[in-house]
Amino acid sequence: MNFAEKVQRAIMLTAKISTIPYTDQRAIREGWQELTGQTVDDDFHLIPPVFSDHGINIRIGGNVFVNQNCRFNDIGGIEIDDDVMLGPNVSLITSGHPIEPAGRRAGITSAPITIGRNVWIGTSALILQGVTIGAEAIIGAGAVVTRDVPPRTLVAGVPATVVKTLA
Repeated sequence: MNFAEKVQRAIMLTAKISTIPYTDQRAIREGWQELTGQTVDDDFHLIPPVFSDHGINIRIGGNVFVNQNCRFNDIGGIEIDDDVMLGPNVSLITSGHPIEPAGRRAGITSAPITIGRNVWIGTSALILQGVTIGAEAIIGAGAVVTRDVPPRTLVAGVPATVVKTLA
C-alpha cells in the first residue's frame, strides 16, 4: 500500500468507527483492531469520533481510555502503555515538514511518540513528534508538548514546562 492508500484507508476506517454508537464498545474495539491491526483488551474504551492518518503504527496497552475527538497522526509510530487516559481533543502528531522553505513540500519528517504507564493527558493537549512521556506524568489541558516529560511530573503551558513533581 502506498502513502495515499494508507491515508485513505485510515480515514475510511476512522469514519466508520466514528459512526458506531458509544454504547457499543465491542464494535468500537473491533473497528479499532481493524484500523491498527492490533488486538486491544476488553478494558480499552473509546468515545467516538476518532481520527488517524495511518492507524497501522499505533500500539496500545491495557485499560486505555480515549475520549472524543482524539487525533492519532501516527506515521512515526505511537506507543501507549497501560492505564493511560486521553482527554477530549488530544492530538498525538508524529509528523511534520522540514523547516527550510525549499523542502517543506518535498517531504515529511517523523519521529515516534511514546506514552508511559498511567499517564493522564488533559483536554486539547498537543503532543509533537519525538516526545516520550514518562510513567505517571500528567499533561495539563491545552499544553503543547515539544520535548520529553519526566516520569511523575505535571507539565502545562505552551510550550509545556514542568509545573510540579508528583509525590
